[in-house]
Amino acid sequence: MILYTCAMGTDFGVLPAPIAHPCGRAHKALSDAGHDHEVRKVGGGSMLLWTWLTRARDRAEIERLSGQRAVPILVLDDGEVVTGSGSIVSWAHEHAAA
Repeated sequence: MILYTCAMGTDFGVLPAPIAHPCGRAHKALSDAGHDHEVRKVGGGSMLLWTWLTRARDRAEIERLSGQRAVPILVLDDGEVVTGSGSIVSWAHEHAAA
Protein backbone atom coordinates (compact mmCIF):
# COMPACT_ATOMS: atom_id res chain seq x y z
CA MET A 1 0.00 0.00 0.00
CA ILE A 2 1.09 3.54 -0.72
CA LEU A 3 0.34 6.64 1.33
CA TYR A 4 0.67 9.83 -0.72
CA THR A 5 1.44 12.88 1.42
CA CYS A 6 2.38 16.51 1.03
CA ALA A 7 6.00 17.59 1.32
CA MET A 8 5.74 17.49 5.12
CA GLY A 9 5.21 13.75 4.85
CA THR A 10 4.93 12.03 8.18
CA ASP A 11 5.82 15.02 10.35
CA PHE A 12 3.60 16.17 13.21
CA GLY A 13 1.38 13.08 13.20
CA VAL A 14 1.89 12.44 16.88
CA LEU A 15 0.36 15.74 17.92
CA PRO A 16 -3.22 15.59 19.20
CA ALA A 17 -6.09 16.35 16.82
CA PRO A 18 -6.89 18.92 15.52
CA ILE A 19 -3.29 20.13 15.78
CA ALA A 20 -1.80 17.04 14.09
CA HIS A 21 -0.94 17.45 10.44
CA PRO A 22 -3.37 15.37 8.30
CA CYS A 23 -0.63 13.53 6.39
CA GLY A 24 1.28 12.70 9.56
CA ARG A 25 -1.94 11.65 11.27
CA ALA A 26 -2.72 9.19 8.47
CA HIS A 27 0.81 7.77 8.61
CA LYS A 28 0.67 7.34 12.38
CA ALA A 29 -2.68 5.54 12.22
CA LEU A 30 -1.36 3.10 9.60
CA SER A 31 1.82 2.48 11.59
CA ASP A 32 -0.09 2.05 14.86
CA ALA A 33 -2.37 -0.50 13.14
CA GLY A 34 0.69 -2.48 12.03
CA HIS A 35 0.54 -1.74 8.30
CA ASP A 36 3.70 -1.69 6.23
CA HIS A 37 3.27 1.11 3.73
CA GLU A 38 5.32 3.14 1.35
CA VAL A 39 5.19 6.94 1.74
CA ARG A 40 5.38 9.05 -1.41
CA LYS A 41 5.66 12.79 -0.97
CA VAL A 42 4.15 15.04 -3.64
CA GLY A 43 4.74 18.72 -4.25
CA GLY A 44 2.22 21.46 -4.84
CA GLY A 45 0.98 22.34 -1.37
CA SER A 46 -2.14 24.49 -1.34
CA MET A 47 -0.76 26.80 1.36
CA LEU A 48 2.59 27.25 -0.39
CA LEU A 49 1.97 30.05 -2.85
CA TRP A 50 5.25 29.45 -4.70
CA THR A 51 4.08 25.93 -5.67
CA TRP A 52 0.81 26.98 -7.28
CA LEU A 53 2.28 27.20 -10.78
CA THR A 54 3.41 23.56 -10.68
CA ARG A 55 0.57 22.15 -8.56
CA ALA A 56 -1.28 20.55 -11.49
CA ARG A 57 1.87 18.80 -12.69
CA ASP A 58 3.04 17.80 -9.20
CA ARG A 59 -0.33 16.35 -8.26
CA ALA A 60 -1.33 14.79 -11.61
CA GLU A 61 -0.89 11.25 -10.29
CA ILE A 62 -2.97 12.06 -7.19
CA GLU A 63 -5.73 13.46 -9.37
CA ARG A 64 -5.62 10.41 -11.68
CA LEU A 65 -5.88 8.04 -8.71
CA SER A 66 -8.48 9.86 -6.65
CA GLY A 67 -10.17 12.50 -8.82
CA GLN A 68 -8.83 15.25 -6.57
CA ARG A 69 -5.53 16.98 -5.88
CA ALA A 70 -5.72 16.87 -2.08
CA VAL A 71 -3.57 14.57 0.05
CA PRO A 72 -3.30 12.37 2.00
CA ILE A 73 -4.60 9.49 -0.07
CA LEU A 74 -4.01 5.81 0.55
CA VAL A 75 -3.83 3.38 -2.36
CA LEU A 76 -4.41 -0.17 -1.18
CA ASP A 77 -2.78 -3.21 -2.75
CA ASP A 78 -6.02 -4.04 -4.60
CA GLY A 79 -6.14 -0.53 -6.14
CA GLU A 80 -8.86 0.85 -3.84
CA VAL A 81 -8.24 4.49 -2.90
CA VAL A 82 -9.03 5.97 0.51
CA THR A 83 -9.00 9.78 0.57
CA GLY A 84 -8.55 12.15 3.47
CA SER A 85 -6.90 11.68 6.84
CA GLY A 86 -10.14 10.95 8.69
CA SER A 87 -11.08 8.17 6.28
CA ILE A 88 -7.56 6.75 6.33
CA VAL A 89 -7.50 6.74 10.15
CA SER A 90 -10.90 5.00 10.23
CA TRP A 91 -9.77 2.45 7.64
CA ALA A 92 -6.59 1.73 9.64
CA HIS A 93 -8.56 1.18 12.84
CA GLU A 94 -11.04 -1.12 11.09
CA HIS A 95 -8.35 -3.12 9.25
CA ALA A 96 -5.57 -3.71 11.74
CA ALA A 97 -2.76 -5.86 10.34
CA ALA A 98 -2.71 -9.48 11.47
